Formats: sequence, structure tokens, C-alpha cells
Amino acid sequence: MYQGKKIAVLVPAYNEESLISGTIVSIPDFIDKIVVVNDGSKDRTPQIVEELALKDQRICLLGHDRNRGVGGAIATGYKWARDNEMDVAVVMAGDGQMDPADLPAILAPVVSGSADYSKGNRLFTGEAYKQIPKIRYFGNAALSLLTKIASGYWHVADSQTGYTAINRKALHMIDWDRMYSRYGQPNDLLARLNVCEMKVADVPVRPVYRVGAKSGIRIRRVVFSISWLLFTLFVWRLKEKYIVRNFHPLVFGYLLGALFFVLTAVLFTRLFWMWYATGIIPSINALAAMFCFMSSSLFTLFAMWFDMEYNKDLKG
Repeated sequence: MYQGKKIAVLVPAYNEESLISGTIVSIPDFIDKIVVVNDGSKDRTPQIVEELALKDQRICLLGHDRNRGVGGAIATGYKWARDNEMDVAVVMAGDGQMDPADLPAILAPVVSGSADYSKGNRLFTGEAYKQIPKIRYFGNAALSLLTKIASGYWHVADSQTGYTAINRKALHMIDWDRMYSRYGQPNDLLARLNVCEMKVADVPVRPVYRVGAKSGIRIRRVVFSISWLLFTLFVWRLKEKYIVRNFHPLVFGYLLGALFFVLTAVLFTRLFWMWYATGIIPSINALAAMFCFMSSSLFTLFAMWFDMEYNKDLKG
């Protein structure tokens, strides 16, 4: 136990035969359960875990008959932790890229009760820029900005990190069967936690990139797919939080911002077409386009500000 709390570490693993052993062995002794979710691996990952389980009774191996994605594996682990009444569930990847030395810091806000969910932030120090591959660094930074808007947690950065801890209350609040099953899982979970009014803490952690660890992420494809996911999460969160559960006028700000944005696009398209066709810029058209652009910007920014103010107490 850790400070009187039962802790489970969940390890989603897919084809990690070269790294899974080192990951499991590095997990501290104060952890009560190590739950490895074999996500349909085609290598020796499950056999290695079974061999380790003979030496360490804390290890529990769960398995999928087919690959369900990292989000699906994490959901399986979360359901196990919920059903077995664990106080805190921590996610550590099976590829050894999460430093066990950071585990106490990840646990601290959740164990103390100041947060329901804590997550690592690799971007907190300048070391991240030096150690994380540049395309992943900038892709992560862009997605983190979009996640702030979509999730309502404006204080959270490095949204793609999977090094997280969640308490028993949140484990019982979230419907894990509805959580996104692929690489957008951390973004999806943040939006769901926000709707449930859960407090989230951002914890600085050291970025680790090991030789031999192969990422299954295709950055260009993932950025576009997660961006679309974030848009749908943003719309869903506004509906659930500010219309269905508790109405807030910031919804009008976003709606008017979207309306004026569409009008801006139409008017600027007409303006440039008239300029191309006649060589003349219609003055009324230009004024209307600028008015719509300014109105769209102001309504959207005010809506974001209201959203930030409404959620400021959810900082763990």
C-alpha cells in the first residue's frame, strides 16, 4: 500500500516482448497490483508476463483476443481496478518510456485528495524539446492546445502523455465502454472527466525515449484523426455540460462565433471573386466581411474566457 491506499499499476502491452520485462521489474514494491493487459500481442509478450507472475504474485495478466488499441487496453485495466475496489489506478506503458522515479509525484495529488486524476507533463521543462523527436514535440504541442479548448481543462498541457493516476471515485463515474479506444484516449478521458466535474492535476515528469522502443504512432495521420476527435468532444462537452446538465450562456457565444465565422468565409470568398472578376473591391462587401470576422473572433474569445472561468476550480 501507499499512504494507506491500494494502488494498481495498469500496463497496456502490444508486442512488447523486448521491453515488458524491464518495465514490470522496475515498478516499486509499494504497488499492490500490477495488471498487464495483453492487447492481442503476436509475439512472446504474454508468455514473458506469465513467467514473471510465477515470481511476483502482484502480477495479474488480462488479455484481448484481438488488438483493441491502447485506449481499449487501458479501459480493460480500469474496469478491473474499479471492480476490485482499488483506491488508485496508475497507467504505465509497457515500453519502458515512463520513469518509475516519477510515480510518487504522479500519485501525490490523487492520494492526498487534491485531485481525482493526475497526469504527467513532459513539456514542463526545456528537456522535453531536446529529448522528444521534433515532429512529435510540435504535434503534441498543437494537440495540447486543441485539447485545452475541447476538454475545458485550460491548465493542462502535454495532453498525449499516458502516465496518469485516477482515484476510485472517478473510476466509478466514467463509462469505460464508451471511451475512445485508440491514441486519442487521453483526450477523450479529459473531456469526460470535465463533464463529471473531476479535478485534474498536471505533474512535471521526465521524458524518456529508449533505444529499441518502436512507436506505432503515425504522426501525420494521428494529428488529423485526433483533431477531428477533439472537435466532436468539444461539441459533446458543450452539449452535456452547458445544455443538458446545467445551462450556461457561453453556448450562445460559441454559436454566434460559428455563425459569424461562416458569414466571414462567404463574404471573403465573394470579395476575392469580385476583385478577380472586375478588378474592383466592393467596399460594402469588405466592411461586412471585416465586421463578421471581428464579431466571430470576439464571441469565440469571450466564450473561451467564460469556459476558463467556469472550470478554474477543477485544477487539482
